[in-house]
Amino acid sequence: MKNNYQILSNILLFATLTSVSFAQRPAEKLSAVFQQKNKTVLVAAHRGDWRNAPENSMQALSNSIEKGFDLMELDVKMSRDSVMVVMHDNTIDRTTNGKGKVGDYTLEELKKFRLKNGLGRLTEHQIPTMREMMLAAKGKILINVDKGNDHLDMVFKVLRETSTIDQAIVNVGDNIPYGELTAKNTVPKEAYLMVVVNAKNKDMQAVISSYASNKKTVIQPIFDTDTLVNLKSLKETKNKPLIWLNSLWPSLNGGHDDDRAVEKNEKEESWGWLIAYRPIFLQTDRPSELMIYLKKRGLHL
Repeated sequence: MKNNYQILSNILLFATLTSVSFAQRPAEKLSAVFQQKNKTVLVAAHRGDWRNAPENSMQALSNSIEKGFDLMELDVKMSRDSVMVVMHDNTIDRTTNGKGKVGDYTLEELKKFRLKNGLGRLTEHQIPTMREMMLAAKGKILINVDKGNDHLDMVFKVLRETSTIDQAIVNVGDNIPYGELTAKNTVPKEAYLMVVVNAKNKDMQAVISSYASNKKTVIQPIFDTDTLVNLKSLKETKNKPLIWLNSLWPSLNGGHDDDRAVEKNEKEESWGWLIAYRPIFLQTDRPSELMIYLKKRGLHL
């Protein structure tokens, strides 16, 4: 009996230690990325596991955690009573059984609506707040906060109040130089940032260079053709910025997209082509399939 009790105690201790280690992992993982110690490609699930749960839902987050995705990308909007909620569109028409702009409703009113799944069918899932999402993600998965450019002060406020600023990357805008960003917003020193740059923009390199002094910034280049001169500079090793790429749809990656990888089985021409740019994150609508591909190439644990 004593031996059985000892075995049970050891099992519980191991489970506790494993849980503690896992709880520390997201912040440590992100810190390693920005110290350029990470040698793998991290998988970013666009709007969560939306093929198997409503996009930007608590279930999408839960699925992303359970399936071992490195990061969930989510989008935020402001309710009428100044609460940050998780929603991609300016309106709730497409993703819920309601109509109208997010900002036309209070949080209490928004909670009465129900989310639709990827097939457009109604579910029992509610619109989550950013606070709810961050607390559920705390210590379990990295988060990319998108679409909060107009309310960055509130985004950072939620991250600080939930003690999750060390496991989140915040999109701060498109083609915005660092000086212009900081002139408009108070950016916490501890925050990890992302700036989107259009590779067609002749000032792309100037925008990227403006973030050189901030060692917690990742660059997200977007491009609808793969022959742009600016793309060549992203492969240079000298002063190379940390890169986040998207395999979502062709206009973001010059045709090297998820559907090409999965439906046409042209993984090397899509994901392989993007990986040649050595991104630290690859954002995808096919996270499970991408993870399998990366593991086979020894690029994911």
